Amino acid sequence: MRTLDKRLDAHVKLAAVLVRRAPTLTLAYESRCKSRLSAALDSGEEVALVLPRGTVLRDGDMLVADDGGLVRVVAAPETVLRVEADDAPTLTRAAYHLGNRHTPVEVGADYLKLEADPVLEDMLRRLGARVETATLPFQPEAGAYGGGHRHGHDASFDEDYALAQKVFDEHHGHAHDHDHGHAHHGHGHHQHDASHAHAGEAHVHGPDCGHDHSHDHGHAAGEAHVHGPGCGHDHGHDHTHDDGAPCADPHHHHGHAHR
Repeated sequence: MRTLDKRLDAHVKLAAVLVRRAPTLTLAYESRCKSRLSAALDSGEEVALVLPRGTVLRDGDMLVADDGGLVRVVAAPETVLRVEADDAPTLTRAAYHLGNRHTPVEVGADYLKLEADPVLEDMLRRLGARVETATLPFQPEAGAYGGGHRHGHDASFDEDYALAQKVFDEHHGHAHDHDHGHAHHGHGHHQHDASHAHAGEAHVHGPDCGHDHSHDHGHAAGEAHVHGPGCGHDHGHDHTHDDGAPCADPHHHHGHAHR
């Protein structure tokens, strides 16, 4: 059994006669996303496909076998939804909502094409698009950074995301940690983490804030920790000066670390 283990780069130009004479391998989109596959050429010959992880084959790609022979990839006709609209905004809106769902989409000048899905078909009709079921070759967009993810959870999606994050970090000059450890957009900002690490900044509480501070703040020495009158804190710790004397006024600015 021959092994197909190399895809020629798109810029490699072959003589037209070599392309015409090459045996063909017809695959649906799902099979073209697999880097390891047992398949049969259209001539009936059994072959093994062994390509780099994340490779997505397209119609017309030329593969090289381990014996030096060439094989041409053909996109198989399959059941798809062809989407059109009366105006560009409607078609753009349809593409936006499909992209939010990490749906593979083929983008044409005046159409979108995706794998048949009754739920997505209903959504597209509700957006005002025209949808028809057809049997056609399907060639969706590859990932923006070279991969070709399917539903947002497979390996090639992870590779795309990692590369996108790397590009972001390079442009911003630092690594951004996405595990913030707290909720955004007003969801639970008053539930502070059990070990604040405010260094050199003022931590201010307004009146009647109702916080339960039964934990260590971990403020670095020399910062100001300001409490408003009547805030009702249950600190669960003592306010002491550097000399060990108890603090008489719990509402003044402390220029030292809490213990």
